[in-house]
Amino acid sequence: MPRGARVKSRSGIYHIMLRGVNKQEIFHDDEDCITFLDTINRYKEKAELTVYAWCLMNNHVHLLLKEGNEDISITMKRIGVSFVSYYNRKYETTGHLFQDRFRSENVESMRYLLTVIRYIHQNPVKAGMVQQVDLWKWSSCLGYYGKTVYPRMLLDSDDLLSLFSSDLSIAQERFKEFNERKNNDECLEEQINQRRLSDNEARQEIKRQLGGIELAQVKSLPREKRNKILRQVKEIDGISQRQAARILGVSPSLIFKA
Repeated sequence: MPRGARVKSRSGIYHIMLRGVNKQEIFHDDEDCITFLDTINRYKEKAELTVYAWCLMNNHVHLLLKEGNEDISITMKRIGVSFVSYYNRKYETTGHLFQDRFRSENVESMRYLLTVIRYIHQNPVKAGMVQQVDLWKWSSCLGYYGKTVYPRMLLDSDDLLSLFSSDLSIAQERFKEFNERKNNDECLEEQINQRRLSDNEARQEIKRQLGGIELAQVKSLPREKRNKILRQVKEIDGISQRQAARILGVSPSLIFKA
């Protein structure tokens, strides 16, 4: 069935999520994260976007954007094509990186805008990646707390902070309290956070996928059989590709190329 046209946001603001195809990792190192943020920053200037929030996880991205001088779908396509081109050059791969077209929801009220920002910032905490929101460096959280964020000019936080107080330091403290408040927020109508498995837990899950094959034998299997197993391993929730590579004794590139 053909996909329906995306419903336009009256405010022009969208909560956007990009996911790796087959749940694969999108970012394998800091350079990948930096390049993705640089790409957004470049198209922010070209398309005159407003960027309210972001969070880069291993296999998905959350963005909170207000479209500028072109439709948000066009801007997101430009960002995606640019990053995939970089990714394929760096890792010598081909094909799709992102799953289908991006998912989005319209943000039509200031109250929900703040809820989405909190949801985005709390992603790494709810996924068990860090204990505090400001310990995850690949989100916009630090910028709202008055700390250094990369890229420096990407975040547009002034208007939202002014809702908490006209005094910047007071606004940042009040925002911090709101941002770290416990909640049951579920945006985009999907619970995408998964607890990261420990190495011992991951090892047991992988063994269940292997049947009678020993972990150490995987790297020596015929290519077709090995790749089939690696694709199955990538489907296990809570296991990163680098973690799987470490457990199986293969290179991360072998896994994400499978």
